[in-house]
Amino acid sequence: MPLLDPTNWQPRPLSGGGHTVTEPATGDSLGAVTLATAEDVATAARAASAAQPEWAGLPHFARAAVLRRAGDLFAAHADELRDWIVRESGSIPGKADFELHVAAQECYEAAALASRPVGQILPSEAPRLSYTRRVPVGVVGVIAPFNAPLILSIRSVAPALALGNGVVLKPDPRTAVCGGLALAAVLAEAGLPDGLLQVLPGGPEAGQALVADPHVPVISFTGSTAAGRAVGEAAGRHLKRAHLELGGNSALIVLEDADIDAVVSTAAWGSFFHQGQICMTTGRHLVHASLYEEYVERLAAKADSLAVGDPYREQVHLGPIIDRAQLDKIQRLVESSTAHGAKLAAGGSHERLFYRPTVIAGVDDTTPAYTEEVFGPVAPVRPFSTPEEAAALASAGPYGLSLGIVTRDTARGLDLAERIPTGIAHINDQTVNDEAVAPFGGIAASGTGARFGGEANLDAFTDVRWTTVRGDVATYPF
Repeated sequence: MPLLDPTNWQPRPLSGGGHTVTEPATGDSLGAVTLATAEDVATAARAASAAQPEWAGLPHFARAAVLRRAGDLFAAHADELRDWIVRESGSIPGKADFELHVAAQECYEAAALASRPVGQILPSEAPRLSYTRRVPVGVVGVIAPFNAPLILSIRSVAPALALGNGVVLKPDPRTAVCGGLALAAVLAEAGLPDGLLQVLPGGPEAGQALVADPHVPVISFTGSTAAGRAVGEAAGRHLKRAHLELGGNSALIVLEDADIDAVVSTAAWGSFFHQGQICMTTGRHLVHASLYEEYVERLAAKADSLAVGDPYREQVHLGPIIDRAQLDKIQRLVESSTAHGAKLAAGGSHERLFYRPTVIAGVDDTTPAYTEEVFGPVAPVRPFSTPEEAAALASAGPYGLSLGIVTRDTARGLDLAERIPTGIAHINDQTVNDEAVAPFGGIAASGTGARFGGEANLDAFTDVRWTTVRGDVATYPF
């Protein structure tokens, strides 16, 4: 029996009007959902807040059991969910399988959080027991994007629930099913109590209402830097904690001793995986001058060899861009880059929403596709002469998310990474990596330094309460 029934996948009616679930590869309708208004958000937040205390009061093993079953169910329903991720988000099947694997691991890791030590015994100057205890924040508001819809929803939803919170999830309307309704269906089948997880597909109005709602003290947002600034400002006005995982323009540094045969595959994956629609995408290729010409030639040949098409019906390397607005942005940045003097070495063309993997050479600080986050399959390549120059180039710009360094001398790579401020660094790998056990997040315009993953989730989704206990009532000189 299918997990998702398009005739009944929103058990609670919303009032924001209908929205067609569209397959980017074909433009066909996959179904319809209703969107949330600000009033719907208020209703959902109250319901999650009402359901949360009983859930938090359950023994830790009861909450953990729900999350473990959810992890198993992502595997049990993998065929159905894979099709939704492929068709709704334009992912190739391998990327969809990766999302399903990470989603299951997020649930298993969240289940383990439920039994972590909850506090510390503290020394005290007074004759009393003094200790801290982690307590649920109450309700967590999760705002998730379209590009890795399942991962970027479940990575906040699962740990927040495991730690005793309720959740209001607002997925991007473009991936309302695989980024929202699918999670709700899995967790319901796993035994999550009714009302605890509220899924509200919606636009900016719903997001603004979620950030402002008094029942939601913590916001977990993943999206663009521009939208993240607005979320952070609004959260600050309401004195809320906001965890912001934002954009990037990550650099891959290729030192002169790199194995160029190996690095071309790594570099192509970093820029072209999921059509470049990933915050960690390799947006800048910094290549030692001695390898630069060959690197451009071979990366362009690799780009030209990759198949682009409908990932549900064909075996391809790249699927469609999510929608026309995003494709137009990519094309505008590529065209303005060549107008500024950059050379198009591969790609730069599209058919409908299928954009060819693109390599741009001869870039500098005036090249828009080099200085800005493209969020598309575009690889700008720039030479450098010394490690100091490479560090300066990689550190330039507003972002600080991920970094890759390729070298045969790993100690040298680690030393270079220490000079470049980012939240994530990989030696002999490209910039796109994620694991449920690892703390994930960026600095500067890539985020507030907040982290998701592993024990970082404890700080994200609990508050620390200080408690003291005395045997007798304290007396004071009043």
